[in-house]
Amino acid sequence: MSDRTPKNGVNRLIHEKSPYLLQHAYNPIQWYPWCDEAFEKAKLEDKPIFLSVGYSTCHWCHVMEKESFEDHEVADVLNKNYISIKVDREERPDIDELYMKFCIAMSGSGGWPMTIVMTPEGKPFFAATYIPKEEGYGIKGLIQLLNELTDYWRHQRDSVKVISENIYLEVLKNKESKSNKISEKSLENAVDDIREYFDKEYGGFGRKPKFPTPHVIIFLLKYYSVNKSEQSLEMAETTLVNMYKGGIFDHIGYGFSRYSVDNKWLIPHFEKMLYDNALLLYAYSEAFYLTKKDIYKKAAYSIYQYISRELTSNEGGFFCGEDADSEGVEGKFYSFTPEDIISVLGEREGNLYCSVYGITTEGNFEGKNIPNLINKDIKDIERIIADTDELRIKLFQYREKRIHPFKDDKILLSWNGLTIAALAHAADIFTDVNMENAAIKGFEFIENNLIEEGRLKRRYRAGETAIDGFLEDYAFYVFSLLELYDLTKENKFINKAEEYIESMIELFLDHKEQGFFTAGRDSAKLIINTKETYDGAIPSGNSAALYVIIRFNKINKKYDALINSLIKCYSGDIDEYPLGHTMYLWAMLLNSN
Repeated sequence: MSDRTPKNGVNRLIHEKSPYLLQHAYNPIQWYPWCDEAFEKAKLEDKPIFLSVGYSTCHWCHVMEKESFEDHEVADVLNKNYISIKVDREERPDIDELYMKFCIAMSGSGGWPMTIVMTPEGKPFFAATYIPKEEGYGIKGLIQLLNELTDYWRHQRDSVKVISENIYLEVLKNKESKSNKISEKSLENAVDDIREYFDKEYGGFGRKPKFPTPHVIIFLLKYYSVNKSEQSLEMAETTLVNMYKGGIFDHIGYGFSRYSVDNKWLIPHFEKMLYDNALLLYAYSEAFYLTKKDIYKKAAYSIYQYISRELTSNEGGFFCGEDADSEGVEGKFYSFTPEDIISVLGEREGNLYCSVYGITTEGNFEGKNIPNLINKDIKDIERIIADTDELRIKLFQYREKRIHPFKDDKILLSWNGLTIAALAHAADIFTDVNMENAAIKGFEFIENNLIEEGRLKRRYRAGETAIDGFLEDYAFYVFSLLELYDLTKENKFINKAEEYIESMIELFLDHKEQGFFTAGRDSAKLIINTKETYDGAIPSGNSAALYVIIRFNKINKKYDALINSLIKCYSGDIDEYPLGHTMYLWAMLLNSN
């Protein structure tokens, strides 16, 4: 459309509200957002589509933008031979989820930025993640790769069609769930399976990089609460304590980073995401409820303080997260030299802080330091934190004068649902009226801004509500309503939960094969409407949907048949890889009691 044509050094992304897309609005590449116009143009001009998927706080997305997407040589190749589409994975989890399946199937791995080259029909024939501009370490550079794929498209079209059709059929086939009968020992077997991945020394699950995966911790805590399994409690506590001691936790400004690049939680990937902190607030609160250990209460309140200070809008909604980079450097905002510390605290107290929090001349991160308590005994942690709190406040005030990382201020319904649920859960455990008020204010924000004609919407930013809600939006919002009901016992919350469960079933349930589709039957269609079961950074929409339906059914018994069919539908996936389906395990645990 003529009014969407790029002008004055900007491209079509300038009309979007997504902070990630706006970051790319001044690239010389003629980016389109995901829209029919882009696909029609690709068909009309017989060009392949270059799809790039990322998010605003992603370090490697920034690297690829600086190296390639701001580069005129790269832009010339893309503008001449491709139709280029940019997608914010946080706004469009349906697109991200689908093409990540292609990426993993074709390259063996996934991540962001995700790079897809596909036909005008949306079927990929090349997939990768980050690609450097120049060739190195045995990896082809982006320009070389784009030129080779252009030649392939022009001169070997039959091969392109075969590859794209074959991978399409493979992904289509693999989207179906593996049905099986749940055995009586499924939950016990799941704990044993999780133990196989458990790091006994530092906690966490799997190899480095190490992610918090709070939904795994929450399952272990819930399993302990029902079965008094000491091994499940030990795995949960070891992980919670070591994360809190590590550099993945911000000991000066609070909140947890996305993941640790090492096995002992020292060096974080510095971006902080709302969903991680929400689920960790839930986990630490639950740990306090079960053990009454004050360290978990302290951790929970630290997370709450971070969310309140940095990720809460004036209207009560919750922002997505904060970047890893500031001034173009990863971790610059968060790292210190001994001289930095001493200049703020003075010689005596500065040296004391450096000694306690591992600040050295050599540094533990690129010549600088990330404060941590990794080498401190657990029995001393609470005392250390209390004794150094005034020093922390002085360092926080000093750090506030630095240039802050970018904040993604869009508000997503699903992540807000998780946050409201965590706040309500914590408010109930700690009998905290401020947490309760924050949860209710978040609920009121959603009711006032993210519902149109009864349909939940995905995103709010700068006064604009947009994008039909996906399965996870409905499921996580119902989760928050159930937690609010448990907290307040007000019937409006349980009535709304029932309303949105009914809408969720109507919009997303696959009546033929069971399970829930990611996108609603009223949403714009992709080449495959996926049904995600894997609990990754956050639990899958299917996991959350089953959990909230079972939880509601405990109050108002009306979904017995549906629950049985859903459990059977995905039981094979659960038995095959329990660690990847832990919110399903919450649901199964709840259903069995």
